[in-house]
Amino acid sequence: MPVSEDFTGLTSRFRGELLAHCYRLSGSVDEAEDLVQETYLRAWRSFAGFEGRSSVRTWLYRIATNVCLTAIERRGRRPLPSGLGAATEDPAAALVASTDVPWLQPFPDALLAAEQQDPAAVAVWRASIRLALVAALQYLSPQQRAVLILRDVMGWPAAEVADVLGTGTTAVNSGLRRARAQLARAMPAEDDLTEPAEPDRRALLDRFAAALENADADALSKLLREDVTLEMPPLLSWYAGRPAVRRCAERHLLTEPGRLRLTPATANGQPAFAVYQRQPGGSHHAHAVLLPAVTTTGVARIVSFLDAGLFPLFGLPHEYSAAPSARPWLP
Repeated sequence: MPVSEDFTGLTSRFRGELLAHCYRLSGSVDEAEDLVQETYLRAWRSFAGFEGRSSVRTWLYRIATNVCLTAIERRGRRPLPSGLGAATEDPAAALVASTDVPWLQPFPDALLAAEQQDPAAVAVWRASIRLALVAALQYLSPQQRAVLILRDVMGWPAAEVADVLGTGTTAVNSGLRRARAQLARAMPAEDDLTEPAEPDRRALLDRFAAALENADADALSKLLREDVTLEMPPLLSWYAGRPAVRRCAERHLLTEPGRLRLTPATANGQPAFAVYQRQPGGSHHAHAVLLPAVTTTGVARIVSFLDAGLFPLFGLPHEYSAAPSARPWLP
């Protein structure tokens, strides 16, 4: 068998999970794609020297992790607006955008749809890619991020992680403790993240979409938790609390019925929406990818990524179509 065929046969089936791994570390789908490409290039170049002392999967993860760490050290973390400063107190204040910040990006579930076979594995994957978790990981140092992902997400033993990172098991274990403590401070409490049963969740999401499409501030407000937050990268402005989020939505989103059209999607293992905005000619064009965090007590967090360039990654058209489609939301 030619070397190229041997390499492809042994490594190609890991591409999807490596993409998710690089996304967890980097916080960017675009960057993760490039990092996976670099991983396979390095693996190809060193394939002749691979002696099989570890599995091919472990070998690829070792290469990918180090490729990611180099990139993160050079670029820095990818925050959401709430990671850069205090909430905006005046909803009437002008919105301020920054294209200089390397913003966190959402992860389209469709990129791994073909690999989601085993229900148990799917559940683990969804939990490990949640937007709240990936956002919280950005508060960790690159080394801590890698230790926590390899130990707690991948389930690798400390000795194996130490080998990948070129350190000792004592350093890995102490780094893991620090990473867990810092992550606990950055993540919402587990009770705050509890999702409603599927029929209730679907009903809430349908009401949420209808409120935005109908520009109904009262209906939207009833769905929000008192401590809800709204973030809209690349806007630096963000809002905390139901009154502030409502006033911001009334001023900038709910300006007239029919201005927005929403199509269901899935991102980061959770329900999402593709938001289309009406143009002067009457058609609706790609505007944002919106992730509402739905809990048993209402919508706790809304993150709207104002980037039409994300739509191709989600397999979404640039222009809205009113044709009905099956709800892709997760069971």
